[in-house]
Amino acid sequence: MYPHLLAPLDLGFTTLRNRTLMGSMHTGLEDRAEHFPRLAAYFAERARGEAGLMVTGGFAPNIEGWLSPFGSRLATRAAARKHRLITNTVHADGGKIALQILHAGRYGYHPLSVAPSRLKSPITPFTPRELSSRGVERQIRAFVRCATLAREAGYDGVEIMGSEGYFINQFLARHTNRRTDEWGGSYENRMRLPLEIVSRVREAVGRDFILIYRLSMIDLIPDGSSWDEVVQLAQGVERAGATLINTGIGWHEARVPTIATSVPRAAWAWVTKKLKPHVGIPIITSNRINVPEVAEQVLAEGCADMVSMARPFLADPEFVRKAREGRRDEINVCIGCNQACLDHVFSRRMASCLVNPRACHETELVYRPTPTPRRFAVVGAGAAGLACATVLAERGHRVDLFEASERIGGQLNMAARIPGKEEFHEMLRYWARRLEVTGVNVLLATPATAERLCAGGYAHVFLATGVTPRRIDLPGQDQNRVLSYVDVLAGGAAVGDRVAIIGAGGIGFDVAEFLVKGEHSPTLDLPVWLAEWGVADPEQARGGLAPPRVPEGRRKVTLLQRKAGKPGAGLGKTTGWIHRAELKQRGVEMIGGVNYERIDASGLHITFGEKREAPMLIEADSIVVCAGQEPLRALAEPLEAAGLPYTLLGGADVAAELDAKRAIDQASRVAAAV
Repeated sequence: MYPHLLAPLDLGFTTLRNRTLMGSMHTGLEDRAEHFPRLAAYFAERARGEAGLMVTGGFAPNIEGWLSPFGSRLATRAAARKHRLITNTVHADGGKIALQILHAGRYGYHPLSVAPSRLKSPITPFTPRELSSRGVERQIRAFVRCATLAREAGYDGVEIMGSEGYFINQFLARHTNRRTDEWGGSYENRMRLPLEIVSRVREAVGRDFILIYRLSMIDLIPDGSSWDEVVQLAQGVERAGATLINTGIGWHEARVPTIATSVPRAAWAWVTKKLKPHVGIPIITSNRINVPEVAEQVLAEGCADMVSMARPFLADPEFVRKAREGRRDEINVCIGCNQACLDHVFSRRMASCLVNPRACHETELVYRPTPTPRRFAVVGAGAAGLACATVLAERGHRVDLFEASERIGGQLNMAARIPGKEEFHEMLRYWARRLEVTGVNVLLATPATAERLCAGGYAHVFLATGVTPRRIDLPGQDQNRVLSYVDVLAGGAAVGDRVAIIGAGGIGFDVAEFLVKGEHSPTLDLPVWLAEWGVADPEQARGGLAPPRVPEGRRKVTLLQRKAGKPGAGLGKTTGWIHRAELKQRGVEMIGGVNYERIDASGLHITFGEKREAPMLIEADSIVVCAGQEPLRALAEPLEAAGLPYTLLGGADVAAELDAKRAIDQASRVAAAV
């Protein structure tokens, strides 16, 4: 079904079994050798799943290159010996793996960071030390030593991280390189660093070792590289001895999102396609390629020779094998949410995956077949109920899944309606197929009653009954103009042109996006999306930046919250800024620290502070309430009275802020432990 994707790639001295690269994804397991058994199990599952080549999370070549204090580093032979556990395990399962060498430069979150110039990055609190010429030489030697140790550790290759605004990229761009010596000034001088690193690494490791260079194809920052410079660097890297060129898109400080769910699929393949005619070695394209048919199309159109997919392998370690076996409908697709992967890593937590909580927890969260099959009831087919029912059934238990509505998904169906969250449809598709594969008995349009559950002969009942919107206590709340988020997203309620939204959590932001974008979703139209975010052809604009062209919002929306401070501060660490920027671009007004006083024919009346000062009228035709949720637990009391054991899951357990990540993780762990 996927002839280009599944074709072998001959590198001369070795052959990759297909055209997939499991791209580098820092998980936190890299930072301590004590976690290496878990890291080995993590990679082994993906090797068995037939990933063509895997790349580890980034390892610093020295202390100055650390991402964070005492983070991952490979600088000694003793450390290299510990990596043997990882490489031996991967090779035993038929896989190939490369170690990524990542020097953070000014992105280092520690006081020892170094950079080409003494310029603090906007994403770290530390100002780096400017390297002397001798200091630059020390960094090059550290890269070479790290690559040599990686070969000694049994890796099949290394990836030199030269993109995303890290150390090497900082030397390349005038934005961060203000030097006037042999490492600065002209582009020939600025690109000396990567060429020296690649050529010296190649000399040190020999010709029969994979050397990937991760090259920033489009920086998306002011004073980023021009297209001529990108081509010049790629050709220089090839001459210096690189085996493959991988694609990097944007710096971490860029104002353009590059991998979030609202970014169109394969949004950057056109950039890689521009470079491909200029070099002779294989090119890898990356970012938001999450299903095999998109990967196949990218390769078939000549955009690249391989596709890099990092988070899709978190979501499903068997991605390639399922594609090869014609089981596309069984692939657990990455939805690009970042909630359990990047958000965790940037919060100093172990990474995982919202749709696959086993990711990075393969040794502890195991779905073992049960020796004693029993009969269970799961009530509610939202995220928690679906996860619980399918894990139970996969383990061999008999499961009845009760759902009062006529379709599965619960609140996920509302999420899928938000412009930019279309990937949730993949999540719903996966769960529907998963129910079939595992043999869950699904009872749609069947409200569960205590009498039926008690008479059903169940060993245990899992209540995943979800939530109901919290009501507000406000004069005028009973007017027709006052709606809940369920009325708007699921009920199709008519909404006026001027809207006040009470509550600026995740649901409030979703409702605001829905109301200002309507059915128009830039995520489904790449040229529109690129224009709205101000992305240009890098051949026409240095760094690929142009003025954004954003249409006005379809409605005048005001987003309000009781809490003082910036609305949306509690949104995802790596995606919250995107939501705030999109709403601001469309004229949404955001106000924090308010008291809701009353609703009348004019709109919503508010005041500020404990003294309820500065009264203000928010003129509104509609007021949408997104003020939180209450758990639905009506069945708990009668089940307890009848002596039938039960467990609350998901929103029925904790209703504060709808959280599919927490619900799926909790339900999967509970079902695995039964």
